[in-house]
Amino acid sequence: MSFPTVGVIGAGQLARMMVAPATELGITLKVFAAIPNDSAAQVCDFVLGDYTDSQAVLEFAKSVDVVTFEHEQVPQSVIRNLEANGIRVYPRSDSFIYSQDKLAMREKMSELGLPNPRYEKYVGGSPTLNFPLIAKAPTGGYDGRGVWVVNTQAELDALPTPLLLEEKLNFTREIAIMVARSPHGQAATWSPTWTVQRDGICTTTVTPVPDLSDELSIAASAIALKIAEGINLVGVMAVELFQVDDHFIINELALRPHNSGHWTIEGAKTSQFEQHLRAVLDLPLGDTSRTNDWAVMGNILGGEKTDMYRPYLHLMARTPGLKFHHYRKEAKPGRKLGHVTLLGDGDHLVELIQEVDHAIDYLSGAIDE
Repeated sequence: MSFPTVGVIGAGQLARMMVAPATELGITLKVFAAIPNDSAAQVCDFVLGDYTDSQAVLEFAKSVDVVTFEHEQVPQSVIRNLEANGIRVYPRSDSFIYSQDKLAMREKMSELGLPNPRYEKYVGGSPTLNFPLIAKAPTGGYDGRGVWVVNTQAELDALPTPLLLEEKLNFTREIAIMVARSPHGQAATWSPTWTVQRDGICTTTVTPVPDLSDELSIAASAIALKIAEGINLVGVMAVELFQVDDHFIINELALRPHNSGHWTIEGAKTSQFEQHLRAVLDLPLGDTSRTNDWAVMGNILGGEKTDMYRPYLHLMARTPGLKFHHYRKEAKPGRKLGHVTLLGDGDHLVELIQEVDHAIDYLSGAIDE
């Protein structure tokens, strides 16, 4: 067997973070990029093209051994065309749909007997759910886009249809759990992660979830494993959950590496990015145990500062254990430009969170000392 080439549709930061583990494994990574300065295209081999162009994607796929994805926007018709032409594609189209279509995902979770909120498909008229409720575009939304809190019929009438409507939950917190599964059915989960949200965007993650009982941690893992098997997952997946008192309600799925798993680069023995490569190549999966008691990750969002290098002087001196990941993307307000991670043991969680908060505020320009 020769070392394979993995093709990734999309060239953002998720593809960029696959480069290091691919290099360590001797695997060639090639990305299908929209523009030459896409995040991953800056650091590995790339082909330029439009991911909605079936023929262009097929020609790219013929140059690699297996195809995977770093975003959900690739049309089902494009993926099915690859499969019809004998291309090895993971996740498969009939699995990836549950990351692309929120209504299909809800229906599948019901079929699997897993905990959904009350929901309905809405095409107009009066909903059966009571206000306030959550309205979601079935496809295309991310980072809070395509999701609305709706308080009145007039607000609902102003939204484009069709919509997925869900009951508005009074939840304790949001958590996520990463799971990986290979073609021959080996599966593994990482520790559940607390995801702290602001305006629909995850700003910080804390792993493991503080004060989460062993029973709930096991329950989260069981949900993720049941979904992975039930949708025939190949690759890694994030399962986003609402904790409502002593149980969970499924929020959304992402069948790809995910922001809530970035902590695994330093905080787990096998990162989500290495595990994704192992899974799509049907290699044995790696150890997902943590390297430290705590891993705190903070997203660097675009703000007043455009110089992302000079802040290293202050932050590296202040917090030598801080790990930096810059995606080399154009700075725009609210855009994810990178992340930082800090590991620790024992009773130092509050200090870890404070240092990560300081770092992301300093990098974004919210503070200058």
